[in-house]
Amino acid sequence: MEAGPLKILIVDDQSSVRELLRAVLTEDGHAVETTDSGEGAVELLKTSYPDLVITDIRMPGMDGIETLQRIKSASPSTGVIMMTAYASVETAVSAMKLGAFDYITKPIDIDEVRRVIGKWSEGSREPDEPAGGEDVAATGDVVGASDSLRDVLALAHRVAESDASVLLLGESGTGKDVIAREIHRSSNRARKPLVAVNCSAIPEGLLESELFGHEKGAFTGAVRQKRGKFETADGGTVFLDEIGDMSEALQAKLLRFLQDHIVQRVGGSADVKVDVRVIAATNKDLEAEVAAGNFREDLYFRLNVVTITLPPLREREGDVPLLIDHFLRVHAPSGQKPKKMSPSAVRMAMNYDWPGNVRELENAVQRAVVLTRGETIFPEQLPAKVQAQTEGKEGALLSGGKTMREVERDTIIKTLRQTDGNRTHAAKILGISRRTLQNKIKEFDLDL
Repeated sequence: MEAGPLKILIVDDQSSVRELLRAVLTEDGHAVETTDSGEGAVELLKTSYPDLVITDIRMPGMDGIETLQRIKSASPSTGVIMMTAYASVETAVSAMKLGAFDYITKPIDIDEVRRVIGKWSEGSREPDEPAGGEDVAATGDVVGASDSLRDVLALAHRVAESDASVLLLGESGTGKDVIAREIHRSSNRARKPLVAVNCSAIPEGLLESELFGHEKGAFTGAVRQKRGKFETADGGTVFLDEIGDMSEALQAKLLRFLQDHIVQRVGGSADVKVDVRVIAATNKDLEAEVAAGNFREDLYFRLNVVTITLPPLREREGDVPLLIDHFLRVHAPSGQKPKKMSPSAVRMAMNYDWPGNVRELENAVQRAVVLTRGETIFPEQLPAKVQAQTEGKEGALLSGGKTMREVERDTIIKTLRQTDGNRTHAAKILGISRRTLQNKIKEFDLDL
């Protein structure tokens, strides 16, 4: 099977290998970046989010095995293919045990490279359900570098190794669906389906049939047998979003399913055994819902084996520029370079509370991309409520004794710290050239 367009990172200390693969894979339609070292690959992973990394094993400094380990630790869903001129069973087994998908030998055989990439792509990208978008609709990859997000990801990756039920809590728009997808991708179920059901979006009378299926003639309109989501996801994961809105009768049936993993279709009597992992999510306080008698306590404890609470975006201020950069690329018009956001617009976005969280920020960026005719998005292209709130905040800041020069200095320091001192990435976030940033660092006498 031919691989669809991918973001691929080539890691090799030989420029001839890098350029050969770049030329061939770019011609195949992939977006290709290259670096000559493992250290460079780890650094690029923070900003470019490749789907697939193809790395040499023997390199000076950080070798390919360590590079593989660092990549898998930071981004378990990123595929890694190893290259070696010293092919051996031991090398292949060692790399595979550490998470490599496959390996190719040097000298490079382009047909072999394409075959392995196609094989990885086919196995990593599950086909969509034919009707209604039942797969989790993630807003994008997990993006951010804040401590609170790192803690969430660390816990998600740990729990992914088990089959324990997971309860995701957090305000609307914080990315619970994205974390559910990350858990699935990092688990041993990753090659099986990930099926999502929004419990609040499906009428109560139909939700039981959606989850458990029905037999032909079970009710008016049931003209044929239908498998439910639990059967569809056999071997994989079911993501139950807005679980707090499920009716009491369905809560009882879900509890029975979680206890024995047996499905009985509506209108049927046969028991169907299925193997699925359940991840549930809600923006409600389930403990309060239990106390109020709206949610079964026994179901709450069955779902609440591991709880992951996602922080609101207002507690991840340092992630806002990274998310903006990500969404500018995601929503760039086809065939065009992504637009940039001016430093003043980025500051305005960082000062806004984002009550709708990541989802609201993405909508604002997408709107700005559509409305902006030039290459740069300025504050006036942001939503009026963002401008109104942040203008008040900035005015208070200035009246509190900070000059515009001090605000500029603080923004540069904050951005450099957020990017771990990576000046190229910091300049990109600030919307200025690297040389301008260097001059500003010198001007402000920053010791970073």
